[in-house]
Amino acid sequence: MLKNILKILKIMMISVLSIVGVFTLVGVVFVNVSPEFGAGAKDQSLERIRKSPNFLNGAFKNSEKTLQNTGFKWSTIPKFFTDDNNKTPSKKLPVEKITKKYFENKPNQPRITWFGHSTTFIEMEGLNIFIDPMLGNVPAPSPFLGSKRFQKELPITIDSLPNIDVVLISHDHYDHLDYGSIVKLKDKVSKFYVPLGIKAHLTSWGVEANKITEFDWWENINHKGIEFISTPARHFSGRGLTNRNSTLWSSWVLKSNNYKLFFSGDSGYGKHFKEIGNKYGPFDFAMVECGQYNEQWAQIHMTPEETIQASIDVQSNLTMPIHWGAFKLALHSWDDPIKRATKKANELNVQITTPKIGEPIVLGTSDFPVEKWWLQ
Repeated sequence: MLKNILKILKIMMISVLSIVGVFTLVGVVFVNVSPEFGAGAKDQSLERIRKSPNFLNGAFKNSEKTLQNTGFKWSTIPKFFTDDNNKTPSKKLPVEKITKKYFENKPNQPRITWFGHSTTFIEMEGLNIFIDPMLGNVPAPSPFLGSKRFQKELPITIDSLPNIDVVLISHDHYDHLDYGSIVKLKDKVSKFYVPLGIKAHLTSWGVEANKITEFDWWENINHKGIEFISTPARHFSGRGLTNRNSTLWSSWVLKSNNYKLFFSGDSGYGKHFKEIGNKYGPFDFAMVECGQYNEQWAQIHMTPEETIQASIDVQSNLTMPIHWGAFKLALHSWDDPIKRATKKANELNVQITTPKIGEPIVLGTSDFPVEKWWLQ
């Protein structure tokens, strides 16, 4: 009897180990074969990384002590796989459709068009600038590994977009740097400005190396009358299991003779916002992270209240909350970010704009979107 039990246990153990082995093998093959994971820096890029003052002991660091984990709770894991607590919209969200003619009829002042989450199209001083162009359906290396976009359609198809002078990337996470979007966009783009280390991802996806410029914090370039400045953020990076913080993360300043814009990228609240504001502010317009926060990662993402404070710190005259309205990447309700941000903005007399996806914001006018469309 005992011998039979031991035999059964042995068979069960072998079966479990075999299944684990198969899944491990599949995972290893997937990571090494799938182009979505990108590539590691080498040659001149790797040399620049190693010389960066922000790179220490084999990884990039934040400018102040930052914990990526501020109280992980195993009990919350199942909640990421449900849509309860209004984590996804219960009804279809409004999207303003755009045609090719939209981009042919340019205003004299900068025009900003939000595509949801952090993806933003800026027309400024005659240039087309696309920031963090994540136009895919799922922010993950596989459609089976993430939640789908809230909207079934984007304001415009990639094929209908005009030629793009500059693509700006804030960091290499899947909800900001999307393989499928880059592959479809790359032939429309003249320049890619990216943080240190991200060039390798782009070249592995077919982007010509001479189109790409990498930046450390506080480095800048002037392109056709606009100065692009890579500025600090408080975050982290990595697309795989073994390359955490191997590439840099950034916020961006766009500065011309007439206007100054700020894009926060992903960031926890920190001293860098005042530093950027003191050095380059005040800003005519700021796009500031507002969404995907949780007490378990409180130092690498901001609460909506911190979003408004960051807007004050950088000295923004008008702020658009971003990093919400497209994907479920946290446990809060889908509209919690904008509800709390508008409330805090009213309390502190901070001017914010709340466009629908695809709805234009034209600077230099008092007529900017403020409708509370998420309540409809």
